Amino acid sequence: MADTNNHSPGFFSLLRKLGRTGLGALRNRGELLSVEWREENARLSEIMVWAIVLGFLAIAGLSLATVTIILLFPVEYRIYAFAGFAVLYLVGALVAWLNVKALLKHEPFAESLSQLKKDSVWLESLK
Repeated sequence: MADTNNHSPGFFSLLRKLGRTGLGALRNRGELLSVEWREENARLSEIMVWAIVLGFLAIAGLSLATVTIILLFPVEYRIYAFAGFAVLYLVGALVAWLNVKALLKHEPFAESLSQLKKDSVWLESLK
């Protein structure tokens, strides 16, 4: 008697399995992209909120402190106090600019791009 369970699957069966695998991979990549999109939106929203809070509080606090300190100086030295605060604020602005620049260097969708590169390498290895 011949064993009927030892035959290889048909072409269409293999094609269906390949299609299901491909769709599963696309679904997986789509879900990853969706999660990273939400994370990126939350991160950018948080950066914007903190930047606005920082700007408002810094301006209010520095303005009041500057006026108070400058008024404590004798009249003939107030111009030097103004110049000193101008230099101090410009240095502070430079530090803030460098911090914002560092935050913006974060590459969005890094994991999705990494997975796409891995998929591309894998597909090239099949040739």
